[in-house]
Amino acid sequence: MQPKPKPPLPSDWHNRVVLTGLARVHDALRYTPAGIAVLEFALEHVSRQSAGGFERDVRCLVQALLVGPLATELATSLDERTVTVQGFLAARSLRNPKLVLHIQHVEFEKGI
Repeated sequence: MQPKPKPPLPSDWHNRVVLTGLARVHDALRYTPAGIAVLEFALEHVSRQSAGGFERDVRCLVQALLVGPLATELATSLDERTVTVQGFLAARSLRNPKLVLHIQHVEFEKGI
């Protein structure tokens, strides 16, 4: 009898999101007590997707967060711009389990 395979460790699990949408900045740039820049905004996404052989219109508003130098760099240029972002999902905090998209890369879409 062979031993059961071990489940993958959490470090092996995938957590990667790529999303295009209109950035809606609703809070000013702020700083944590440790002096780290934080910019919170929403990403308004609209698309047509297929699942299970069916087409559907998708509209959603995703809460997003920029932290560190990227937050400082984009604080004045992000609002009302169409962007493609890459990042990961995480709980807002230890006490608030709501999901937030933590942005690691932002690309501005041209002509949109």
